[in-house]
Amino acid sequence: MPAVRPYESYVYAYPHKTAYRPLPERPALRELWAAEPKSALSLYLHIPFCEVRCGFCNLFTRIGAPEELTTRYLDALDRQAVAVRDALGDDEPVRFAAAAFGGGTPTFLTAAELERLCDIAEKRMGADLLAVPLSVETSPSTATADRLAVLADRGTTRVSIGVQSFVDAEARAAVRPQRRAEVEAALGRIRDARIPVLNIDLIYGIDGQTERTWLTSLDAALAWRPEELYLYPLYVRPLTGLHRLGAAAGPEAEALEAAAWDEQRLRLYAVGRDHLLAHGYEQVSMRMFRRADAPQEGPEDYACQTDGMIGLGCGARSYTSALHYSFDYAVDMREIRSIIDRFTATEDFSRAEVGRYVDAAEARRRHLLQSLLQAAGLPLDDYRARFGTDPRADFPAELARFADRGWLDAQAPEGLLRLSPLGLAHSDALGPALFSPGVRAAMAAYERK
Repeated sequence: MPAVRPYESYVYAYPHKTAYRPLPERPALRELWAAEPKSALSLYLHIPFCEVRCGFCNLFTRIGAPEELTTRYLDALDRQAVAVRDALGDDEPVRFAAAAFGGGTPTFLTAAELERLCDIAEKRMGADLLAVPLSVETSPSTATADRLAVLADRGTTRVSIGVQSFVDAEARAAVRPQRRAEVEAALGRIRDARIPVLNIDLIYGIDGQTERTWLTSLDAALAWRPEELYLYPLYVRPLTGLHRLGAAAGPEAEALEAAAWDEQRLRLYAVGRDHLLAHGYEQVSMRMFRRADAPQEGPEDYACQTDGMIGLGCGARSYTSALHYSFDYAVDMREIRSIIDRFTATEDFSRAEVGRYVDAAEARRRHLLQSLLQAAGLPLDDYRARFGTDPRADFPAELARFADRGWLDAQAPEGLLRLSPLGLAHSDALGPALFSPGVRAAMAAYERK
């Protein structure tokens, strides 16, 4: 059996935005949502601004916001929220089971602007931020006391801070300008704000990182007893800062370097996983670890496999059962600025512009993928109840291949399809292996910008 590279891509949503295309018919949101269940929606507000752009980042974000751009952006977000809420209608109750502010860095906004962001979620969309889980992303330099006070007062239940490394030299190697003292001070302010769940993001596979320095970062994070920790493998993606800094090499040298990097990341993953498990954390997915005694932060009645999502902002995506849609996508800074400028000038948000339709076969594939990548696995009865079929009959070749590689847990209880520890470690190969030929072709044809 041919060798498989363990780090093909991080599957955080399916289909990926690079499979989206302009929708010639520009369907009306009112029609798209007319027959959709609306009793347990997720609400996501995207803020595409950061104070700096890290070398590994390929997120939809720009550096800084000159000339009152944040005001214009929030004005557009307000217009979009009004249009979307109108499209959802009032024929049946519309309820949001969870909310999140992401980016970019939402706390790039001032405290007053964060108040306005919360008002858009509550007064325009009708989300009760004090009654549902609300997650907000932040950074060391923007996690200020006044911003955190607003978030705490408005019902934030989880703050996620991108630290990546507590070792200053590694932060510099990742093109992330920060010092450990600044990080520790920000963590202190977050704990002072008494937001129930703290998540710390760390990265492994940084140039020069060793098991010893990786453990240094892990122990520095554990000193704060975070309720959650995410351990991310480093990727160097096209059009990012680290990609531009990389020196060109011949194919043989590149292959040797890639193999060594894969080995380093797999080794550091195992070190991090075992260290967290030994310190009272439970593994939720390849990346996510939750302290065993931590409160359950997520909504009890929302499932990403089945329930809809409303995304507001030019980098957000929305899901109905038949269509995933968003705005244009880019990584290059000039392209991102242009898309943001078009978003802020938009007056009519009543139609979907860019997206991909999801048929019944893709819905099955998405359900299997998003369930299997969780450590808890996929209860077969849940799949049967939704689709009337068995995933082992729908995806025999893929699951047989995973079993042959030792990626499926042969000791899982009857009726549960679950990854083995080896399978979880190879999630970034397993996920892409479940992409349909159509999605693969669309992603391959996407013109990077």
